[in-house]
Amino acid sequence: MNFHIVTLFPESMDSYISSSIIKRAVADKKISIKFYNPRNFADNKHNKVDHKPYGGGPGMVIQAEPVIKAIAKAKGRKTKVKIYFTSPSGKKFTTEIAKTSAKKYKDIIIVCGRYEGIDSRIKKIFKMEDISVGDYVLTGGELPALVMIDTISRQVKGVLGNDLSLEEDRISSPEVYTRPETFKYKGKNYSVPEVLLNGNHADIDEWRNGKRKSS
Repeated sequence: MNFHIVTLFPESMDSYISSSIIKRAVADKKISIKFYNPRNFADNKHNKVDHKPYGGGPGMVIQAEPVIKAIAKAKGRKTKVKIYFTSPSGKKFTTEIAKTSAKKYKDIIIVCGRYEGIDSRIKKIFKMEDISVGDYVLTGGELPALVMIDTISRQVKGVLGNDLSLEEDRISSPEVYTRPETFKYKGKNYSVPEVLLNGNHADIDEWRNGKRKSS
């Protein structure tokens, strides 16, 4: 799986992709992550890519042409590419979308918005899907892009090491416990639920299902 991220601030994503499971997945060549900064495709000596919006209003809008060139570079000659545009007004991102993306595509381009947005003419050049990670507005599209990279990468075989680690494909609970079986804090004992200790997997699955439904 190859992720191509179009962003003005690639450095803002470094800390997350340079640690834990994503770092290991890149090292194991299960996934790759490449960045394309529209500033590198600007046609002026200051690499300026934003201007005031037509029609008035606050803030700045990112020009279409540098972004189009960045997307074209990311796409290359590949014919089967999915392009997502992060937007608070987009379709809600879900695990099902992540599964479909991992199954159908080897290359995914994620275009990260900033400021007041990107000149909408980019959508007349490239077919892309607006996607949102929640009912709120963020400063930019980099955090949503990281959420998408993480969620889609989990669906790539070998990324988690053990396919059973996919909570969405097994019976799991929002409540989990480990050793010791009992500990004391401020005079009160805290113990693991008995059902998890009896070895009856049918009872354990029923308990986990109940906890998941009530959460």
